[in-house]
Amino acid sequence: MVRETGYYDLLGVSPGASQDELKKAYRKLALKYHPDKNPNEGEKFKLISQAYEVLSNPEKRELYDHGGEQAIKEGGMGGGTSPMDMFNMFFGGGGRMQRERRGKNVVHQLSVTLEEMYKSSTRKLGLQKNVICEKCEGYGGKKGTLEKCSSCKGRGVQIKVQQIGPGMIQQIQSMCSDCQGQGEKFSSKDRCKNCNGRKVERKKKILEVHIDKGMRDGQKITFSGEGDQEPGLEPGDVIIVLDQKDHPVFQRKEDDLTMKMNIKLAEALCGFKKTIQTLDDRMLIISSHPGEVIKHNDIKCVQNEGMPIYRDPYERGQLIIHFQVEFPDKYWLPEHLMFQLERLLPPREDVMISDDMEEVNLCEVDERTQQRSSSREAYEEDDESPRSGVQCQTQ
Repeated sequence: MVRETGYYDLLGVSPGASQDELKKAYRKLALKYHPDKNPNEGEKFKLISQAYEVLSNPEKRELYDHGGEQAIKEGGMGGGTSPMDMFNMFFGGGGRMQRERRGKNVVHQLSVTLEEMYKSSTRKLGLQKNVICEKCEGYGGKKGTLEKCSSCKGRGVQIKVQQIGPGMIQQIQSMCSDCQGQGEKFSSKDRCKNCNGRKVERKKKILEVHIDKGMRDGQKITFSGEGDQEPGLEPGDVIIVLDQKDHPVFQRKEDDLTMKMNIKLAEALCGFKKTIQTLDDRMLIISSHPGEVIKHNDIKCVQNEGMPIYRDPYERGQLIIHFQVEFPDKYWLPEHLMFQLERLLPPREDVMISDDMEEVNLCEVDERTQQRSSSREAYEEDDESPRSGVQCQTQ
């Protein structure tokens, strides 16, 4: 029994969620609330990362399930990883030391169809990125003319003092806006006109993203060194995260494809032939023989018609079919013909009826009455007042 669900609620999953469901939920939320994309959602990003750090670790998750957040704090198992480290480890960016030697990784989500993952595809993705300015070669201006910033005296930061109360002052430190925290700057005449002293310029880069057969939702494709360039740092990577779109017919489970197939009662009893269009536009004929009864919710499979195996595309998983038998509407057959149908069907069971039994009528369920009854039961369960009908007596 899970004591608290706060971490699960943050990720939008149920307490019984699998590790794959946790990963998918964290991936979408982390990309949505990352400070680079949503500067005002830093606290939300921190909470999401903290929740995933705990729930993705089996030991921490068990401790949280039994004792809640307090148990995590008392057990000394919380706050071990910063949100940014968690994000970079998840998306392949490494830890803090790696970020100091290299530029930041850039993560992009790419929506792909199930057909693209089945047949393979190549998508062109246009990205805007910083590149070293060609004109000044990343120096920012005329070489030898760089001088100390007079506004911050070379410190790169400015300190402001303000009074917040009688006898109380506060120091506020902020990045120097004149030199952008560098401590040095060029005069206007010596500054590079191409990049305006920023050392980098924005350019469009077209990446060709190859989606191989059998790739999966959440799989990452890494373009090494294609991130933003910055003088003195090795460029980071561009990481493409595949986000599979829902398909109207097929659902994917690992290497298998699942689908529902509706059949009539006559088809279920007497055999049928159906066609299925595959994700690579072939037509399959699915059939059953007369007398091979297909029951409602029966599950059958077709071997080697599922998803291609990643990096072994000549092997495929299964196509799993869930059968839904459609029964005819009531009174579909005249009453005088019912006995002919009954003669063809397996015999019904005989029921012994005695005089002391009571006969009742079978009728349709009133959905509104059922909903009101469910709401009333839920209300009574939440109400902690006595339910025994005890009433206050007035004199």
